[in-house]
Amino acid sequence: MASLQERNGSYRVQFFFRGKLHGFTLGKVSVSEADAKAAQVDYLLMRLKQKLITLPDGTDIVSFVQHDGKPPATPSVTVPGAPRQAVSLSHLRDQYLTTHGNGTLEANTLATCRLHFSHLCRVLGGGLTLTELTLHVLQSYVTTRAGSEIATATIRKELSTFRAAWNWGGAMGLITGTFPSRGLRYPKTDDKSPFMTLAEVTRQLGAASDPSTLWESLYLTAPEVAELLAHVKERAAHPWIYPLVCFAAHTGARRSEILRVLTADIDFDKNVVTIREKKRSRGRRTSRRIPLTPFLRDVLTDWLKSHPGGPALFCQTGTVARSKKRSRTTGHLDEKKRPSGLKGRLATVKQRESVAPSALTKDEVHDHFSRTLRESKWENVRGLHTLRHSFVSACASKGVDQRVLQEWCGHMSPDMSRRYAHLYPSTQQEAIKSVFG
Repeated sequence: MASLQERNGSYRVQFFFRGKLHGFTLGKVSVSEADAKAAQVDYLLMRLKQKLITLPDGTDIVSFVQHDGKPPATPSVTVPGAPRQAVSLSHLRDQYLTTHGNGTLEANTLATCRLHFSHLCRVLGGGLTLTELTLHVLQSYVTTRAGSEIATATIRKELSTFRAAWNWGGAMGLITGTFPSRGLRYPKTDDKSPFMTLAEVTRQLGAASDPSTLWESLYLTAPEVAELLAHVKERAAHPWIYPLVCFAAHTGARRSEILRVLTADIDFDKNVVTIREKKRSRGRRTSRRIPLTPFLRDVLTDWLKSHPGGPALFCQTGTVARSKKRSRTTGHLDEKKRPSGLKGRLATVKQRESVAPSALTKDEVHDHFSRTLRESKWENVRGLHTLRHSFVSACASKGVDQRVLQEWCGHMSPDMSRRYAHLYPSTQQEAIKSVFG
């Protein structure tokens, strides 16, 4: 709430905005004029809090309320020595995403940054001027997100994106000072469960408070992987699904890496496949090689005989469910624009022309992998990444050196490496028996 201070007939308005005290001088005015201005300030602050209005980019809060929410336009010519205009959170977001949308960041990473900024702008307000960002503001963000039962790891990633954009803004001359996160406190978290076999997960489901965390720790034994692949081969709705799942199971590659593989990356003479990486180094494009198993070699040989064409190893030309670029029709309007009647809705719809062979999208792969496993014993498998866990676990159970695993599977964080560094339970039991009998 705005307050008035009077000294020798001159009035000053003071108010709090995002935890910081602000004020400006009205001068020698009547009491009614001073009260009216304080009420106007209260009204504008209320509208800002309700997100019915936003603080314009480059405008500080004092200038905004002092001019009744209509601050003068910023001059186009910068006067030497003039104070730098304040940059808002939304302005930093737009500049950061535009600059890094030219291929500097991987498409998945860029989409994640957009998602993080959407939460930051929603909670903090896109009009937040970065000069007003304090530890108190960041701590309130953590508290708000944690109160919505958002995982601490997710909150850390959101603020990590904010920090990266802040540091970039500093290098570009948009911001001064360091990111005010020193002393930030996060809710305590529990260690992730070690990877478990299907039998172990099933046995613990009844006593688990959150069964989803158990399924996220699932890995399949080699016989179970073979059984799952047989199921996929029988149920696959498109010819690319089976070879793609086999590729994931026998290389341990990530989904994004699989979608980047080209037919030219398969070297049957040297019996290896080249994986194009984007996580190992920020400044250059790296790659690694994984040996082809005899099984995968045969599967890929058969797939390439019926490959629809194009450079991508896994691609599709025909209609694909849940696909925006390979559906039968196009021209559908969204819910805000389309008419209520069926005839009006179909007025803009037309038959889609044939689509040239092109790489699959992550949404197409995820959707059809889930469809293939639906209503089976494998329906709780959480995406292709479970097969990556299974690949590493199978190799570890046979005593494959961790350095070799790192070379095959690419970058892994220290925490993830510790979770991977395990053997099958039966192998562990044999190991302990060999020591103590």
